[in-house]
Amino acid sequence: MHGRRWVMFLGLTVYLLIMTGCSTKPHVVETTEITVDTSIRIHVVRHGWHTGFVIPAEVIQSRLPELAERFGQTPYMEFGWGDRAYYQSANKSLGVTLRAVLWPTDAIVYTRAIPDRPGDYYPDAEVETLCLESRQFALLVNFIENSFYRDAEGDIVFSQDGLLENSLFFRGTGEYYLFNTCNTWTARGLKSAEFGISPAFKIQAGSVMRSVARNRPGNQPACEPLASVAAR
Repeated sequence: MHGRRWVMFLGLTVYLLIMTGCSTKPHVVETTEITVDTSIRIHVVRHGWHTGFVIPAEVIQSRLPELAERFGQTPYMEFGWGDRAYYQSANKSLGVTLRAVLWPTDAIVYTRAIPDRPGDYYPDAEVETLCLESRQFALLVNFIENSFYRDAEGDIVFSQDGLLENSLFFRGTGEYYLFNTCNTWTARGLKSAEFGISPAFKIQAGSVMRSVARNRPGNQPACEPLASVAAR
């Protein structure tokens, strides 16, 4: 009987993981109305437990003018997604950590202006670089855009200043919990960009980064070193 319960528990866990990867907000983006004119180089960045994206800023700022107003011209922007209380807190207490993991909690989007190439700007971070075709990049931008909560007027909602220089937090879509972490979000963004990854099992940062390194296409498209591109 004990063995049967253990099997049922494992089966339920796998089911939740699979369902999380398929249905949890923000959803994987499969179509987009955004048009980008060229292939683009993007970066997947790991900061300890967290992963996120660094992308050229022009297209996402054209889609979300609030970012352009707050950050001004910047060559790159970093984006992450996570638990609202934990991500915004300078004091990562045990209580805040456990609540983020064990109960569905409100999400937040982290944004930061990056003035230099990510590999140079983050000398101590793990950075993986991908060259995306124009459609792939447009899908990723659409996914990041959909990660921002919008109010009744359609505007994204500022939450608070970030903990690092040139960073801000905005209210996010979806809920954070054990099977829907910042790393699941990153994997879902990669999935949106038609990268071969399963978001359901990407709970930890190391799992995401290994998948990027292992599954990077052998013949990536030629990329602009810095996107001077237009989105329509």
